[in-house]
Amino acid sequence: MEFQENKEIHQLIDKNSSRINLDIPEAAIILAAGHGKRIKSQKSKMLHKIWGIPTVERVYNACSSAIKDLNIIIVVGIKAKDVLEVIGKKDSTSFAYQEVQNGTGHAVQIGLKNIDGKDFDGIIYVLPGDMGLIDMETIQSFRQEFIKTKSDMMVLTGIFDGKPEENAYGRIIRVKREDENGNSSGEDFGRVIEIREHKDILSLPEDKPYRVQYNNRMYSFSRKELIENNEFNSGVYAFDYKKLIALIHTIESNNVQNEIYITDLISMFNKKHYTIGAISPREPYVVMGFNNKSVLKEMEAIARKTIYEKVKDLIEIDDPDDFFIDESVVENIIEMDKLNIPLDIYIGKGAHIGKGVKLNYSTALSKNVSVSGNVKFGKNVTVRSNVHLSCFRGQSMTIGDGVEVLSGNIIRGNVSIGNNTTIESSVTMTGNDEFPVIIGNNVVIRGTSYIFGSIVEDDVRIEHSVIIKKRVEKLIKRDGSIQPIKFFLPLPEGIDAIEDL
Repeated sequence: MEFQENKEIHQLIDKNSSRINLDIPEAAIILAAGHGKRIKSQKSKMLHKIWGIPTVERVYNACSSAIKDLNIIIVVGIKAKDVLEVIGKKDSTSFAYQEVQNGTGHAVQIGLKNIDGKDFDGIIYVLPGDMGLIDMETIQSFRQEFIKTKSDMMVLTGIFDGKPEENAYGRIIRVKREDENGNSSGEDFGRVIEIREHKDILSLPEDKPYRVQYNNRMYSFSRKELIENNEFNSGVYAFDYKKLIALIHTIESNNVQNEIYITDLISMFNKKHYTIGAISPREPYVVMGFNNKSVLKEMEAIARKTIYEKVKDLIEIDDPDDFFIDESVVENIIEMDKLNIPLDIYIGKGAHIGKGVKLNYSTALSKNVSVSGNVKFGKNVTVRSNVHLSCFRGQSMTIGDGVEVLSGNIIRGNVSIGNNTTIESSVTMTGNDEFPVIIGNNVVIRGTSYIFGSIVEDDVRIEHSVIIKKRVEKLIKRDGSIQPIKFFLPLPEGIDAIEDL
């Protein structure tokens, strides 16, 4: 069974992988093979969402946005099929399968096989697939620093602001001002010696210093000193490809985990006298990764705050701590604002505005409104609390100008609602691909009504009716009034199966 599953994974990898673009001498390897046992979930750690998007997809999007036509290699492992499904087939994107998880260095070895044998000479970036807050700006500045300093290797570092015993990241060990003999380090002061993994630090004896050599000088660090070091390794690297490929396969697994650590490359690069740089991002939160649900929740809160800061002066959000607006909708709002026309958009507490939604001027979405899919609003639309508007992929919903949708309604699928129409409470409407719902202008639908796949002409009033695959015409009576539709019910089916008790 395991053989069959591996075969299927390799087939999916072949199906979804694109060719390496050798005209672009840069490639990012995204490490997405781990499951994340501490997250306590059947779902892959890489597929947990931050602001509606799986973390591995967020890392992918940041890379592809930062560097045009970048080659991207995604290393999959546990839950490989799920990760493959999320990313899908994209240009200059390929997948590699780490069947047995044997450390980050091993994962990079696996990813580099996609380039091996090709005429590639440039930069390799490595990023963890759980770094769901990393953004385009961070990757661009990291890349620019690597190129500007002409480094052979660079690491993106973070500063841990919590208790030292809660810091499970690998520590950045830098050259001290003086070596263990009291001699000045000179220009070497502050340079990165190595990264020491947290578990390896914990295994060190408390009564003996940890000694490490750099540039023919010996430096000593106590176990306590290493634990309290708050500069940590984010897991984001840049390498000169040729130097990386020459050393990556010589890493040994002499550590507590018996794994191949990519962090060992720092000391290996130092021994070759290659240049190693280390910088921190402008926003500290972008290097956050997670191993448990509480940190994931913190990252979600940061994402929400970031979105709020972007739009807080453009639209009104009732509760900054309880709303969701997809990033694509946020970008549309920002573009609308550039026209210098007041938006007058109101988002109520608990409202959820998903991908594909097109808001318009003077749109008011009240408490707990949920909108998702290709839903396009007209101007001056009001949607009251607890309304659900959605459509599946390939479907569309259009809501005309001046429409009011009252509380508790459910409208799904291919639906078109004309101008100045009112949908009062307790109404359900559904349209599918074959039978869409088309509601005309100035229509009123009220009471406990259900409409499926029907056409309703202008100015019609419907109350307490079930209308399925019908055309409702505008019928003008002799007195000039329009015939209302009340208590219309289709003939029952299965009545012979019902009897009195």
